[in-house]
Amino acid sequence: MTTGRPIQFDPDVALGAAMQAFWHKGYEATSLNELLEATRLSKSSLYQAFGGKQEIFGRCISRYTDQMVAQLRERLQASESAVDFIRTTLIDVASEGKRSDTPQGCLIMNTAAEIGQRDPQFAQWVEHGLARIRVVFESAVTIGQHSGELSLALPAPVVADYLMSSIAGLRTMVKAGTKPRAVLKIVDVIVSALR
Repeated sequence: MTTGRPIQFDPDVALGAAMQAFWHKGYEATSLNELLEATRLSKSSLYQAFGGKQEIFGRCISRYTDQMVAQLRERLQASESAVDFIRTTLIDVASEGKRSDTPQGCLIMNTAAEIGQRDPQFAQWVEHGLARIRVVFESAVTIGQHSGELSLALPAPVVADYLMSSIAGLRTMVKAGTKPRAVLKIVDVIVSALR
C-alpha cells in the first residue's frame, strides 16, 4: 500500500490560511472551494494533510486557542498589574471597530454563536477553548485580589466568568457597529465593578 506523494507545502502556513478563512466567514459559510483557494492546496492535498472540512476546522480552533492563550499570558506577565492587564485586554476588544470596518471578533465565540450546542464536537471545541482562556483571567484576578487591587467579595472563578461574559458582550457590540467611544465607556464600568 502506497502512502501517496510527500507533502510539498508548509502545513503551518496552510492551516493559518484556513483559520483566517473560517474566522472571516464562519464555518458553515466557508465552502471547500474557498478553503482550497485560501490554502492554495488541491483537494487531495487538503484531505491528505488535514482530513475533511470539520477536521481542519478543529485544528484551526486549537491553533487559535493556543495563540490567544499565549498572547494573553505574555500580556499578563508584561503588565504592571492585574488591573492593567484586564483594562488593556478589554480596551483591545473594544477598539477592534477602530482597526477594521468589519471586525472579526473571536473565532471561538463566533463559533459558539454560529453553531452553539447543535453539534457536540463543535460544542466541545468551544468549551475547551473558552476554558483555557478563562484560566488566564482567573490567574489575573487572583493576582489582583492578593495585591489588594481587586475586591475579595467574589471568588476569582466567578469574576473570571464575569470577565468572559463581558468580553462576549463587548465583541457583540463592536460587531454590531457600536461606536468605539461608547464601548470604551463600558470598559470603565466593567473595571470599576471589580474593585
